[in-house]
Amino acid sequence: PTLNPADSGYGWKDHGIVVQTDEHSDHNAIDPAIVRTPSGELWMVYGSYWTGIKLFRLDPVTGKRISPDAPTYSLARKEQIEAASIYYHDGYYYLFVNWGHCCRGVRSTYNIRVGRSRAITGPYLDRDGVDLLEGGGTLLLDSEGSAIGPGHAAFFPRDGQELLSYHFYSAEDNGRAKLGVRRLSWDEQGWPLAGELVTTGSIVEPTRRD
Repeated sequence: PTLNPADSGYGWKDHGIVVQTDEHSDHNAIDPAIVRTPSGELWMVYGSYWTGIKLFRLDPVTGKRISPDAPTYSLARKEQIEAASIYYHDGYYYLFVNWGHCCRGVRSTYNIRVGRSRAITGPYLDRDGVDLLEGGGTLLLDSEGSAIGPGHAAFFPRDGQELLSYHFYSAEDNGRAKLGVRRLSWDEQGWPLAGELVTTGSIVEPTRRD
């Protein structure tokens, strides 16, 4: 299969469930994010609320857990936590999570927190040395001006720069959701900084394709 629409093999194929939770589970199977280690291993971080953020290793061929008995690691816990992603930089794995409430327009309380670890499986500590499993989390980005509830950090390179993308709610536009992109930089201790705003996305109305 390919995602090139011009190719005859274009299309998605359902290979089944990677992970699932139900009303009896101690966490939610939402917000998956994939990370590749410098050695080429694939891992998936996901989860929200209750016992928090989880991680397990993936089989690069199937896209599923590398083996049925492969462990699931707990990385971070908070009463309101989700939207995790992991970014590798200069010998550390940085775990980004959201605290607070999403999806409430200008009443959203989302803010992005971070901790780091030498190992992808943790422990992840914040700038003050507090484990994210014990409520730690250094603030990276909070509501600022008319940009309310920033969340769901993701990272990508462009023209030799590291960029941080996230969504937020615009108090100047009736609380509509928008995309923000900032330059990502690092302080002398190796902690990430959300730099100047590069761009904010325009509104794209939802469409449906049957």
